[in-house]
Amino acid sequence: MKKLVLAYSGGLDTSYCAKYLSQEKGFEVHAVSVNTGGFSSEEIKSIKEKALQLGATSYTSIDAVQTFYDKVVKYLIFGNVLKNNTYPLSVSAERIVQAIEIVNYAKKVGAEYIAHGSTGAGNDQVRFDMIFQIIAPEISIITPIRDNKLAREEEIEYLKQNGVTYSWEKAKYSINKGLWGTSVGGEETLTSEKPLPDSAYPSQLEKKEPSEVQLTFEKGELVAIDGAKDTPVANIEKLEALACKYAIGRDIHVGDTIIGIKGRVGFEAAAALIIIKAHHLLEKHTLSKWQQYQKEQQGNFYGMLLHEGNYLDPVMRNIEAFLTDAQNTVSGNVFVGLYPFQFRLHGISSEHDLMNASFGSYGEMNKGWTADEAKGFIKILSNSGKIYTHVNPT
Repeated sequence: MKKLVLAYSGGLDTSYCAKYLSQEKGFEVHAVSVNTGGFSSEEIKSIKEKALQLGATSYTSIDAVQTFYDKVVKYLIFGNVLKNNTYPLSVSAERIVQAIEIVNYAKKVGAEYIAHGSTGAGNDQVRFDMIFQIIAPEISIITPIRDNKLAREEEIEYLKQNGVTYSWEKAKYSINKGLWGTSVGGEETLTSEKPLPDSAYPSQLEKKEPSEVQLTFEKGELVAIDGAKDTPVANIEKLEALACKYAIGRDIHVGDTIIGIKGRVGFEAAAALIIIKAHHLLEKHTLSKWQQYQKEQQGNFYGMLLHEGNYLDPVMRNIEAFLTDAQNTVSGNVFVGLYPFQFRLHGISSEHDLMNASFGSYGEMNKGWTADEAKGFIKILSNSGKIYTHVNPT
């Protein structure tokens, strides 16, 4: 039998693929799921049982939460990456790591084929295929849903005819949860004018009394919450658990898909948004003007390339090196207020704070220069403007 690795989530599309590829096409199907923060141990157990019942020869769950942080999330924080100034790339960033883990597993077990359940109308088909082709061009890619243009009803009917009696009733809202946030899709996000109702989001408002949390960064990484040190991954999870009780981090992202159409998706990412904004505030205090400017360009570029599946391009390693080097002085505490549906950045404390009063305070008394020195500086600074207006009088 031909050995095939299937990217398996346990949903309808990948379940159809497991049954169809093993029964109709005669593949030895090895189902693999990659946990980037979205699966509990109970869910993984359920996914395994379903995969084996559908005809998979084996099932493997790969824990890639730490890998996801080390390879991607860390740099999204360093770059303050928000797609279209809104979306922290919660799901799109996960897909890159999932694709890499799956294709590496396929190479490890000597699979000749690799399959996924993407349709022909989304971003994931591009991300998966690009990663697979770059890392393992010798492995053939099979995509039954895309190639056969299957509708949801056709997949369900096929599974029923083959004795699969799971309930495939479509949930009103599709939820994809991971370390860096949760995406929420529904009939409202297929329109341009409707908001998602509060009930569509996975976390509901539980706390109304405001509180403050102290985030401690060392060289750009979140190393402690309220003075308690832990790993960045654990701190992200702790902050999410704390802030989601305030229903913080909800929004709707509108963006351009890789295939050229506009897309709209809701998301809930309390920890991601708080960390990015807190980190950005700390950088405003600890980086030079031109460091901040260049970081903004590189962070945006990094997020765009990541979103469009270009993670393996060598320029990404170049940008990561730049972003990492720029974090050398980004250490200190950020004080964040938590309120129902919102957070506020109260301030920072850092030994690298460039608001050093010994040089002068903005709008107040200057201590590092004389009035004559200031006048001379301003006169020279205005030279280019004087020359232009002299040559081009209005």
